[in-house]
Amino acid sequence: MVKKVNTQEFQNEAMKAPVAVVDFSATWCGPCRLLAPILEDVSEKYEGKVAFFAVDVDESPELAMQYRVNSVPCLVLLKDGVFADQSVGFRPEPQLTAWIDNNL
Repeated sequence: MVKKVNTQEFQNEAMKAPVAVVDFSATWCGPCRLLAPILEDVSEKYEGKVAFFAVDVDESPELAMQYRVNSVPCLVLLKDGVFADQSVGFRPEPQLTAWIDNNL
């Protein structure tokens, strides 16, 4: 499950997860809407290994700036709260899972 979080929840949950994928997106973004159901499917495959979160860049612009999100969708992978990698743009499921696997 991908959990939508605000800035406070991000600090309390995403930053404390051993491995987290954070989807920085916006409601007006077409590729973001295409990526959302794929992320839901992928999150089920990695349940117990990777935590998935969604951040709306319009609702949490400070987080977007902190992680240098210049375009959406932008996936940020955190390990123990530390930035590990970033993926910008839409990716089909096989590319997305390969990106996650390469960072585990």
